[in-house]
Amino acid sequence: MKVDLQPLFQKVEKLSRLHRILICVGALILLLGPSVYFLFMPKHKEITKLEGDLSKLEQELMIAKRKASKLKEVEAQMAAARETFEEAKRALPESEEIPTLLTNISHSGQDAKLDFLLFQPKPEKPKGFYAEIPVSIQVNGSYHDFVNFAYKISELNRIVNLKDIRMTKTGKAEESTLNITCTAVTYKFLETTPEKK
Repeated sequence: MKVDLQPLFQKVEKLSRLHRILICVGALILLLGPSVYFLFMPKHKEITKLEGDLSKLEQELMIAKRKASKLKEVEAQMAAARETFEEAKRALPESEEIPTLLTNISHSGQDAKLDFLLFQPKPEKPKGFYAEIPVSIQVNGSYHDFVNFAYKISELNRIVNLKDIRMTKTGKAEESTLNITCTAVTYKFLETTPEKK
């Protein structure tokens, strides 16, 4: 069966130019519309999504590069902090060094010509990564002898603080002997043991 399109073309030729253009545009829309909708639109949505993902990844990469550029600085800070910690750790005696340190404190007092009436270590007080070890001290001697003792304590290679210093005069007014009580506080590094899981 043959379809004769001649009358249709004749009718179209009789239409105005504007109408013919509109018919062509409409035909193109009818032919291309479904193609655009079913082929192009899904690809366009996928491209938009991928562009968003790309933008996000570029931002993450920029942040990672910024952090990487600061890595050497952070490593240097960590090394400095580790060195400071090791220095502090060296100034805090280990448990086995405490008797030697207490002996050194006692010898410092004897070298300063103080008479020891009391030298009594007290129980240690944990303070996190270190513990305080107080020692009650009572001595007789001159003010200058006690200052010399304090100086000798400051020269020890470990941290020792003198606290709660009380001085009372003993004997006659012309004698310069003092009864001195104080607390010498030294510190010990506490080894932390990993927690059991």
